[in-house]
Order: sequence, then C-alpha cells, then structure tokens
Amino acid sequence: MAGFYAHISTSSALGVGVGVFGFYYLGYDWGACCLAGGLTAIGGMLPDLDSDSGIPVREMFGLAGLLVPLLLIERLQARGFRAEQLLVLLAATYFVIRYGVAEMFRKVTVHRGMFHSVPALLIAGLIVFLAHRPDHVLPADEMRKRMFFALGTMIGFLSHLVLDELCSVDLLGVVPKLNQFAGSALKLTSQSWPATLFTYTILCVLGYFAWLSAGSPTDWQLVSQTTK
Repeated sequence: MAGFYAHISTSSALGVGVGVFGFYYLGYDWGACCLAGGLTAIGGMLPDLDSDSGIPVREMFGLAGLLVPLLLIERLQARGFRAEQLLVLLAATYFVIRYGVAEMFRKVTVHRGMFHSVPALLIAGLIVFLAHRPDHVLPADEMRKRMFFALGTMIGFLSHLVLDELCSVDLLGVVPKLNQFAGSALKLTSQSWPATLFTYTILCVLGYFAWLSAGSPTDWQLVSQTTK
C-alpha cells in the first residue's frame, strides 16, 4: 500500500497538469486553474479519510473544511446573502466538516472499505460538481467549469486507488504475486452489503441532483448559439 507522501506527491503532480491544461486549452484564469489543481491534489488524499491514522485524517478534514466553503461562495452570493451572513455560513460550514463530518467518518468507516472504491470516486466528483456553481456565466460555460473541477477531483482520487493497487503487487520474488490488499482499492462492491448499499444510495441521490442541476445539453447549445 502506497504511503501518504507518495499519494500527495502523485496527485500534486497531476494537479499541476490539470491546471496547465485548464490554462492553455480551456482558457481559464490562474484562479480557476489553481483551484482545479488543488482539488486534484486533495482528491489524491480523499480515500485516506477512512484511515485509522490520525494525522492524515485531521489534515484532510481541515483542508476540506476550507475548500468546501470556497466552492460554495458563488452559490451563496447568488442567493443574496450579505457579507456578514456569508462569513457566518462559511465558518459554520468549516466547523461542521472539520468536526461533525470527521467524527461521523471515524465511526462509520473502516480502512479500505467502500471509501476505497470506484463508486466513492464518482461521489467525490459529484459533490464538487454540485457544490460549485459559478454565477453570471452562460450555461455551457458553467457546465464546463463545474465538470473541470469535478474531473480534476476524480483524477486525483483515481491516482490514489491505482497507486494502492500497484503497491499490492510483490515484485521481490522471481514470480510477481499479489498481497492481501490486492483488489481492495479499485472495486465496485465490498464484503459488507449494508456499506455497499449505502454507498450506491448516496451515488444515486447525488447523480439525480446533478442531473437536475445540469439541465439539458440541448439548452446549453441553444443559449451559446443565441449569444454569438
């Protein structure tokens, strides 16, 4: 199993690539590119939220507590909240994630459980997609930026799962062999059917809300064409 620093180094390198891609090929400014790169780097650490080790979990929930409010700013501003109200809501979001959600994860997750899985990867991307909704942009541009951030997060998450699977191959002997962790990262289900059912329920609910939030691709094209 790859270590914490191997995961963060890999996802950070991928984050640089995602940011460069957004800058040169999608035309985003440095703020959006740095945010996407940061989400990619953090995505590479997300599966370790179910770790029994205290330091990575504490650091990850601290970062999540900072990033989620940043993703929510434009959505909250669009609802007309004043500056003081925004500060209160953002601070409350930080404390809920840093302490409430962190404590819930500690109690209900097991290491290498369903949080190390392909459905969890999709859940992470959907959460970012739903959390960030830029205001005052065309529907097509909004969708592209939301998908950019979500895909960056999933790329980082996937790098963690792939590294864990690669490290489950023992190459020291004459014939390579798998260790006890093989197949425990890139999986679709776990041995616990309640955990599997719960994970897929969350995935379906988030997918439904993402579908409602996205609207129709035909509408994006029509709006883009009428503004040319």
